[in-house]
Amino acid sequence: MASINWSFYPMMKYAVIGAGVSGLSMAGMLLKKGHEVVVYERGSRPGGLIKCTEVQGNLYHRVGGHVFNSRRQEVLDWFWSRFDRERDFVSARRRAVISLEGGDVVDYPIENHLDQFPEAVRSSIVHELLELYRNPPAEPRSLGEFFLNRFGKTLNNLYFTPYNNKVWRQDISQIAMDWLEDKLPMPSVAEILLNNIGHINESAMVHSSFFYAKNGGSQFLADTLARGLKVRYRQEAVNILPKDGKWLVQGELFDRVVFTGNVRQLGDCFPCVDELRPFFPRISELRSHGTTSVLCRISPNDYSWIYMPSPSHRSHRIICTGNFSRNNNNGDITTATIEFSEQMTEGEIRRQLELIPFSPVYLAHHWEEYTYPVQDASSRTLIRELKERLEPKGIYLLGRFAEWEYYNMDAAIGAALDLDKRLAAEQMPRG
Repeated sequence: MASINWSFYPMMKYAVIGAGVSGLSMAGMLLKKGHEVVVYERGSRPGGLIKCTEVQGNLYHRVGGHVFNSRRQEVLDWFWSRFDRERDFVSARRRAVISLEGGDVVDYPIENHLDQFPEAVRSSIVHELLELYRNPPAEPRSLGEFFLNRFGKTLNNLYFTPYNNKVWRQDISQIAMDWLEDKLPMPSVAEILLNNIGHINESAMVHSSFFYAKNGGSQFLADTLARGLKVRYRQEAVNILPKDGKWLVQGELFDRVVFTGNVRQLGDCFPCVDELRPFFPRISELRSHGTTSVLCRISPNDYSWIYMPSPSHRSHRIICTGNFSRNNNNGDITTATIEFSEQMTEGEIRRQLELIPFSPVYLAHHWEEYTYPVQDASSRTLIRELKERLEPKGIYLLGRFAEWEYYNMDAAIGAALDLDKRLAAEQMPRG
């Protein structure tokens, strides 16, 4: 099919607020169509949540451990149009495990590896699954009910509830089911039992492999996506004002604004948009939490992610970033980032590390205030209503905290692609 000649369509001037994955992707898509685009970034470099730094010669993911793959072909196509897969990336198999209380390690997903449990535990799990099969419970009303109704009491108590309570730092019976859409596998009882009989492991699952930059980790992705864009660093776009049907950003007029910042800060960015004021009480009630990420040296292993439901310490997972690319490590050591869903001092971190498996040794830490948006039954409705009010005025929300969605990297790119299509459709001549 012939490509569209965008030179026949009116070009616009866009301000993109934020140089994270969403903002950089959106800016690149708009620029390719011939629009004029300026990205405003309050930090000194691009990346948002995928920023990396170097500590003692080791690569440090300041938030999480970002890798790339996607089930959406158009996301893959767009990504590989920007990067050289053979030259700059390694392809790795995901190897995740659950480290249980007492030191036992079970392969992920836990429900597919019942043979790795003691006989008594395995028997309880199977009988509970069969009871769920015979007498299906009512539709769950929360994340907590979902895990109990889907996997039974034993698996739920061993892993699902304690792990997720640590991640979300709240009773997961209060987290809405909306969060689950496209985020977690939802195997039926029959599928769980068949997966155990067939020894189906993680390698057969979506995202069982991933791509990762040989050098620079996810910072390499951000730096590459920013290349060729007009990014104005150390410029926080606040007090964006309407003028002559356009938007005045830092003294420069734009036709449209794509906002990829935190929706809770919309009032600071657009103080004169009257349509926003009725939403402020609801916006202020949106909940989220942050992450303390700790760079450590750990015992050598062949894992990628280690999930830790144990209540004996406060961390919920180890991301073995040193195994993603050996270039992430300075010499023969193995590094990883250990996550806590709360702000912690170095002293608290060091005391916690003594309780965590794989002998972590502290190297550095970073607190990020906003990492996980917490959805409830009304948050998606709120964002939809905001979009309906703002888009006719030329303001578009995009990204994890602008849309209050738990986007990983490929989902953020996919959301940018979807918005790019809508923006293009708005410009097409009618009739």
